[in-house]
Amino acid sequence: MNFIRNILNSRSNRDGNFFVNLKSILGFTPRNLGIYKIAFTHRSMNLRDDEGNPINYERLEFLGDAMVSSIIATHLYNEVPQGDEGYLTKMRSKIVSREHLNELGRELNLIEYVESKIPKDNFGNNIYGNLFESLVGAIFLDRGYEYCEKFIYKTVIIPHVDILQLEGKVISYKSLLIEWCQKEKKTFEYNIYEDTGNDELRHFSVKLLINDKVIAKARATSKKKAEEKASKRAFFAYQSKISRAI
Repeated sequence: MNFIRNILNSRSNRDGNFFVNLKSILGFTPRNLGIYKIAFTHRSMNLRDDEGNPINYERLEFLGDAMVSSIIATHLYNEVPQGDEGYLTKMRSKIVSREHLNELGRELNLIEYVESKIPKDNFGNNIYGNLFESLVGAIFLDRGYEYCEKFIYKTVIIPHVDILQLEGKVISYKSLLIEWCQKEKKTFEYNIYEDTGNDELRHFSVKLLINDKVIAKARATSKKKAEEKASKRAFFAYQSKISRAI
């Protein structure tokens, strides 16, 4: 533990504002600052404790993911007594979606506090959601469930959770489109190919065919993003039919 303590103390000397900034983000006073510093330590730092275990935010991210899901589930259970298991699960998925968690982490500017050997500009969008979850995990270890709940209500539930709005929010256009195609017995196919062109980043293009007819095309930096973008365009092309069927 002396090894960890020395690392954390040295980082504290380099960033005397960390405690003040953290307190402002949390809305309460942290007790164990070391846990929060681990919550912002990227694996590229290659830090290990005296027993050789890695020191980074990934384990806290795992813990925070469970805490966020639990607190949101409890809120929905209490707020929507008429909702069945399927409804509650779908609503929770909308709130804790990767896209939404990334937005939360970005709002709090959590990337500003990351310790990493990788330039911050090189991180993908998911770094924001990962840091949000690791921060929640650190709160749980430092102050317990009650403080986690207060933080989630402050940053997620009060400003962002509107039941009626969420009921109409689409999590995945691809899933919705596939569900509709299967229900209506329509064939569908995503034809994907690499399309780098003159871009520095690798790109993929996709053609979405329904009943052997090209309905939508899209291009993005990953196959998943390209498929989702094409699915969204197809959804709006068939929106009235899908809304009646689903």
